[in-house]
Amino acid sequence: MSSKTPTPHPDAAPPGFAPPERAKPAEAANGSPAPGARPGLFRDASLSAVLAGFVAVVVSYSGPLVIVLAAASAGHLNTAQTSSWVWAISIGSGLTCIALSLRTKMPVITAWSTPGAALLVTSLGAYSYAEAIGAFIVTGLVITLVGLTGVFGWLMRQVPTAVVSAMLAGILFSFGTGVFTSLKTAPLIAGSVLLAYLLAKRWLPRYAVLVALAAGVAASAVSSRLDIHLDRIELAKPVLTTPEFSLASLIGIAVPMILATLASQNAPGMAVLTASGYQPKDRLLIGSTGLVSTALAPFGSHAINLAAITAAICTGPESHRDPRRRYVAGVSCGAFYLLIGAFGSTLVVLFAGLPKELVAAVAGVALLGALAGGLTGAVKEEKDREAALITFLATASGLTLFGIGSAFWGLLFGVIAHLVLTRFRKPTEAAT
Repeated sequence: MSSKTPTPHPDAAPPGFAPPERAKPAEAANGSPAPGARPGLFRDASLSAVLAGFVAVVVSYSGPLVIVLAAASAGHLNTAQTSSWVWAISIGSGLTCIALSLRTKMPVITAWSTPGAALLVTSLGAYSYAEAIGAFIVTGLVITLVGLTGVFGWLMRQVPTAVVSAMLAGILFSFGTGVFTSLKTAPLIAGSVLLAYLLAKRWLPRYAVLVALAAGVAASAVSSRLDIHLDRIELAKPVLTTPEFSLASLIGIAVPMILATLASQNAPGMAVLTASGYQPKDRLLIGSTGLVSTALAPFGSHAINLAAITAAICTGPESHRDPRRRYVAGVSCGAFYLLIGAFGSTLVVLFAGLPKELVAAVAGVALLGALAGGLTGAVKEEKDREAALITFLATASGLTLFGIGSAFWGLLFGVIAHLVLTRFRKPTEAAT
């Protein structure tokens, strides 16, 4: 008589995902994931997840990259240095997206620091390029240290779930309204995107974003709004710059860059994953992006970090109805980053030529599911609703203080409100 070990179910949840009210996936005695908990990439691949990664890349190159190019211009960088900068942040984002998504089986989306680039628009011109490179290296090292020690993750775990969900909703709010504000300046484009999305959501829900994107591109072409001029395609040539370290550049660039990247990028990025039901390993994610930032800094990369907006596109239900298969979107996003990054700034013109209304409308419909999830999580617990509302309003307001964006301030105000309304109440007050 022989016995066989039962074959694990192919849909067993990966180690990174823990849906609400459900048990974590089984683990072996040594703490490693149980056999079968890591399905194959090709078996898990889906058109919707690949498209989610593509849309995330379109949003990145159509918006945040413009700030990088503006900073390069303000710092008087030549064409070779600018192309190397674009190459470095693209390659860094691509490698971390693919490696971390495959390692964790979560849709880990990384990108370059947008607030960091905005900071450089006003400060890069005051220092030599070599001094800026030195500041970038220090920034990467400090973020690596903060991540690997677990300090950042511990702080994030102290934040109430409702506040995290509200911050996510606040971040995505302007993208949701962007669908409708675009109707004013480009009614045909935005209207086509919205109508196509709704119709596809009814009959082809898995391909709703794809249909919306196709309809938007067609409407843009019909209205002569596509402005794409691709003269030639050539591979990027990375430029290695020897760093110089000065106290002035460390104070003027590194310190605010560290604060802005951790508070305005990594904190919301962790929140997006948490709000979507995943259990991100902060030491691995923050530490890895910090190490990659440091390695690529001599080529121009100012900071690689967890993404928030583009991450919400890949972590939501539009990516895949099964959260355990959404990691494919992270791999897809990374692959597109690598493809575009290999050609430096040459292929960027393809995305720069898309109407801003098209990008806003497609991003808006792609984020509807994530926005709905954030709002639901924010109001789920009655005792946390006021703190969550404060978080949502502060985040959605776009408030910026000391160079730090509204996501951080919404989180801070929400935590303070939570403490005042729950922790510091007298027992008699709590009982009434």
